[in-house]
Amino acid sequence: MDRRSFIFALALGAATALGGAGTASADSTVHLRLLGTTDLHVNVLPYNYYSDKEDVTVGLARTAGLIAKARAESKNSLLLDNGDTIQGNPLGDFVARERGLKKGDVHPVYKAMNLLKYDATTVGNHEFNYGLDFLASAHSGLTFPVVAANVEIAGSDRTYLKPYEILTRQVTDEQGQVHSLKIGVIGFVTPQITTWDKSALADKVTTSDIVDAARKYVPELRSQGADIVVALCHSGLSADPRHGMEENAAWYLTEVPGIDAVVTGHQHKVFPGPDFVGLPEADSAKGTIHGVPVVMPGFWGSHLGVIDLTLTNGDGKWSVADSAVAVRPIYETRDKQRVALADSDPAIVEALSADHEATLAYVRQPVGETTAPINSYFALVQDDPSIQIVTNAQAWYVKRLLQGTEYESMPVLSAGAPFKAGGRGGPDYYTDIPAGKIAIRNTADLYLYPNTVRAVVMTGAQIREWLEASAGAFNRIDPNASGEQALLNPSFPSYNFDVIDGVSYRIDVSQPARYDGDGKLAAPEAHRIRDLSHGGKPIDDGRKFVVVTNNYRAGGGGKFPGLDGTNIVVEAPDENRTALVNYIFDQKTIDPASDGNWSLSPIGGAAEVTFLSSPKARDAIPPVSRIAYLGDGGNGFGKYRIDLTK
Repeated sequence: MDRRSFIFALALGAATALGGAGTASADSTVHLRLLGTTDLHVNVLPYNYYSDKEDVTVGLARTAGLIAKARAESKNSLLLDNGDTIQGNPLGDFVARERGLKKGDVHPVYKAMNLLKYDATTVGNHEFNYGLDFLASAHSGLTFPVVAANVEIAGSDRTYLKPYEILTRQVTDEQGQVHSLKIGVIGFVTPQITTWDKSALADKVTTSDIVDAARKYVPELRSQGADIVVALCHSGLSADPRHGMEENAAWYLTEVPGIDAVVTGHQHKVFPGPDFVGLPEADSAKGTIHGVPVVMPGFWGSHLGVIDLTLTNGDGKWSVADSAVAVRPIYETRDKQRVALADSDPAIVEALSADHEATLAYVRQPVGETTAPINSYFALVQDDPSIQIVTNAQAWYVKRLLQGTEYESMPVLSAGAPFKAGGRGGPDYYTDIPAGKIAIRNTADLYLYPNTVRAVVMTGAQIREWLEASAGAFNRIDPNASGEQALLNPSFPSYNFDVIDGVSYRIDVSQPARYDGDGKLAAPEAHRIRDLSHGGKPIDDGRKFVVVTNNYRAGGGGKFPGLDGTNIVVEAPDENRTALVNYIFDQKTIDPASDGNWSLSPIGGAAEVTFLSSPKARDAIPPVSRIAYLGDGGNGFGKYRIDLTK
């Protein structure tokens, strides 16, 4: 071999050994780890601003410990977020409503995410609650891209945000060779944002169907050289028949060719896991739907989602040969106590210390007094003062707006729901306000979300159907069956259990639910709502009423019959919480007693009907009551009996 041939051979061997960026041999195998969070809702620190104490079950600062461990276990990883980040607790409200964001300010949740070096995020529906100007100010502090493919600028075919991003990353294969991998990240959000936040988004943005947007942009991503495509889908999992513009479309998204992995959320559940047992085409052991790896990592920082992809190269193209999916919790329950599984990241705690202290000062400001304690321990089983105060405030607020209008003479009803009623939030997730001073944090505790006030016109017949849908919160009880029967349907969100004040009624749980959880008429012959009356007389089905609610419900949120945004007559600029604060300011002292306008009907028989609530609720049972404490209910809850026999 001459000198020139020797040098050429040496150079070729060196290039082969190094596996230069962009060069992949046919047997190259790369393990890529995707880490995901979703529905953080400003829960950065492990602190509950409503109870004003530490909380080990929440907080990105704790999730950060899991992130660091998961990164250390893998040669190649990406950290992704699935939206609903800037709204959801008093820290978010303080920044958006009280302090604001000046030029150069970084939103507290994005401070933490920047420190953790996220690679990309999308928007959730709650990103739009404070309007587009605030959202733009918040996004200006990001050091990583935000993508959304199904939100368009009104009157154009251009997306409001970039539909996708191609991230070029250097990855190391199993032989130690380095390759240049192009990872396409595409985002989607529930298309209902334009209804739920109509006043903030009307004539500014429109939305398109998630699956249709994916079919449009995923081929474009591939044509631009993306080796793999990851979808960040702020939408839940449902296999209900597809009609288009689904709120929960992630199940169908996995059928779109070219998508290699999906991070989903919005439903505040966990996949893989027991939350989705029986979901068609889902493999909970492997964490796939239609063969595509999918993760839904809880909410409020409760879990870290982990998708491990095994990538192989053939003919110069990367493909997913195998996958594994897991969710890692930040806490577990031991001996009825919740124990942290990760320590808080000190850098994040330090970065948010000033924001935290300012929020504490904000939420501790007094606005009035209450003559008695207010709690939501029994809000799902009997008329409750924690809802009564909200419905009273809403009616007070809207009656003033109706003066001088064509609706002034109509009866005003008011709908409210228990936002904090245990369930997935755990045994401490209840409103519990002692008698005495009421602070801003207490009003936020009574009304959790930054919804805005709406009023709709409904007939008596429509109100009956509204209440029938709400009564889906209960399981059917057999009066003659022996043994315990659980009263509450665990799959029914408490925020969909609307109580309507201004009418009286009873709920017969021996009947099947008339509507299913998706708003479909499930039992046409069934009627749980009994003795519906107004002013002491049976309600006139044809009479019209003004019903005060919020933008979410009035716009169709929860899929209640008769509520689709077309019958709104009051579209107020104020939040329901603002109405509540102003009401307390106006009244100065409030009496939180409920008026008992609804109850569960006696069903006879000898059924032992039970439900779970906080163990603290035993001290809130009045001397004469249908409710009795039975003992430990598991997972930190107490078990209670409610007597429906007579």
